Amino acid sequence: MISFILLLPRIYICRLTCERYDGNMNSKELRHDRHTVSLLTDHLVFSPKYRGKMLVGDVAMICEGIICKTCVEMDIQVIEIAVNPDHVHLFFQYPPKYSLSYIAKRIKGSTSRILRKEFPHLKEWCGEHFWAPSCFHGSVGNGWDVVGKYIREQDNYEYNREK
Repeated sequence: MISFILLLPRIYICRLTCERYDGNMNSKELRHDRHTVSLLTDHLVFSPKYRGKMLVGDVAMICEGIICKTCVEMDIQVIEIAVNPDHVHLFFQYPPKYSLSYIAKRIKGSTSRILRKEFPHLKEWCGEHFWAPSCFHGSVGNGWDVVGKYIREQDNYEYNREK
């Protein structure tokens, strides 16, 4: 479990908890809800409008915290997350009561609203919509380790690409 403490320009503090996959088989077990048993996982990738490199520094840190907070509110378990300057990778396990389009809409909507409110330069740059309207969804079956490794290595890839 990872905890985030966010200090936003309006001087309020939020403590956000993001439950993550801990590397053992227990997290890969079936999800048991009241009337369903499921194992639904997805790899979601989305980017700011015009593929702008806006997710740096405090913006990236707060974006990750907002995503984790939204996932906790929706009972979604974050397995892996990587916030790169021009896109976000999110690998998660979700309950069957939500569609993937609804999950993407909630995550993108909440992050856009809060980031534009807290960072005025983002509102000037993008207007009313921070995220591009499209996103990538990749359903993940038994390839958890491959997708997790790919997302964990995003930081190294971005660093080497800029050299």
